Amino acid sequence: MTNSANRFSTLPDADALLEFDQRHIWHPYSSATNPTPTFVVERCEGSYIELSDGKKLIDGMGSWWCTIHGYNHPRLNAAAEKQLKSMSHVMFGGLTHRPAVELCQKLVALTPSNLERVFLADSGSVAVEVALKMAIQYQASRGKSNKAKILTVRRGYHGDTFGAMSTCDPINGMHHLFARSMPTHFFADEPPMGIDRPLTPHDLASARSILEVHHKEIAALIIEPIVQGAGGMRFYSAEYLSALKALCEEFDILMIADEIATGFGRTGQLFAVNHADVQPDIMCLGKAITGGYMTLAATLCSEEVATTISQGEAGVFMHGPTFMGNPLACAVACESIELLLETDWQSNVTRIETKLEELLGPLRSAEYIADVRVLGAIGVVELENSVSLNDIQPALVAEGIWLRPFGKLVYMMPPFNMSDEELSILCKGTANVLEKLHKN
Repeated sequence: MTNSANRFSTLPDADALLEFDQRHIWHPYSSATNPTPTFVVERCEGSYIELSDGKKLIDGMGSWWCTIHGYNHPRLNAAAEKQLKSMSHVMFGGLTHRPAVELCQKLVALTPSNLERVFLADSGSVAVEVALKMAIQYQASRGKSNKAKILTVRRGYHGDTFGAMSTCDPINGMHHLFARSMPTHFFADEPPMGIDRPLTPHDLASARSILEVHHKEIAALIIEPIVQGAGGMRFYSAEYLSALKALCEEFDILMIADEIATGFGRTGQLFAVNHADVQPDIMCLGKAITGGYMTLAATLCSEEVATTISQGEAGVFMHGPTFMGNPLACAVACESIELLLETDWQSNVTRIETKLEELLGPLRSAEYIADVRVLGAIGVVELENSVSLNDIQPALVAEGIWLRPFGKLVYMMPPFNMSDEELSILCKGTANVLEKLHKN
């Protein structure tokens, strides 16, 4: 008897893998009928991705910003192997275990001091969903059920699930096709660009105007602190973030800090809110929490938020993922955090920042470059015109580097273990590709 599983039981080489991949697998943000180039990976080590043909690529993306220690790290491998010998998963309803408790101890100790409660989830988007539900249930539990809308800023990005999408920029973002199906929220003007830009009275005028009229409808503000990620790779000032927090307190709404992309040292501070010494009421973590090994996320909140929800109508917080508190992911996360804290990570991120500025800064003079900006272990080259992945991705691979540009943005978030020599190859290869594409 034959079935579809038998038909595909043997995939002998990379060509066969790619053929099946193109016919049957959808990749992130890809077309089923006109897919962008895809490359078969055999293994990863340190800062390198090795393809099936033996070609090695320096990974400038940190696997979408999460692989902060590089690939195949012996300590993270050992943590996973050790945990596998006892249990890879057990339900979190009515049960607990050492890896989850130890991870939550670390998160409570490292995050702003007001964040006392930890809700574990399985992805960044879910962490945002949890945060939004926390904020709305908190307001309902204190007798303010009308406060069920969210305030955010334009150019933001918070994930691909429906609640998260509803807080992404509805005009400049990626989700306008779903606008009719999503809840509608309030969008203030985007933060003014410039990490050192002095705050002006006009900067928060839009947010203040919305709050003056609608604060009785708004449960919380959600924002990516200091760095707006997939919405444009925009950097803004700590002064702006501080002023925004003060505005939240003035109008009795919660602040949700979406630290999924920025958490665990990426911006030069352990968490981006630390640049402004801001204490959010709720914080979302993900991506780098396990060093890129496992999918895991966390939503932390203040004791006031947790207690108020628990004393409300439901008596419980209404959420519970199947893989919540996954022991394997928690064990690797604990080891990743210990590994980060044992190193001089801040000096290392500063080293990367200096090198990125040195190597990417000269591109500012090119006529086809709109801007170059660097913060911590983040380097962004903004082009005057958008690039096609079909053109730029193979060219980058040919240079021996891996980046995943989008629109006008060619950006890099390298692992923290990347050497100066590897950074040089990464940045010079990027510059070579951009120049060649411009000439063609």
